[in-house]
Amino acid sequence: MNNFIHQLSSFLCLNQKYRIIVLSKREKVISLISNAISAYSIYTQKETLPDNQSLIDFILKAVPDDLKSEISMDLIDEVFDYVSKTHDIS
Repeated sequence: MNNFIHQLSSFLCLNQKYRIIVLSKREKVISLISNAISAYSIYTQKETLPDNQSLIDFILKAVPDDLKSEISMDLIDEVFDYVSKTHDIS
């Protein structure tokens, strides 16, 4: 038990020192959507996507079930708009 308390104490000190940040569900989904858009773009350029694979379907497959409730078309549009302005997606 003392070992556990020591580890917990060390973790808490480390946490205060480095300010460990836990992402919200929305932030996780934004990251996943952004990554899926980038991967979709790469697969499209390499012509390695299955026929009739849409970006929306690709994103939905990339997001775990427990986070799908956070997805909306508005969020996908917002992330896509940001990614396309900051990266050359063609």
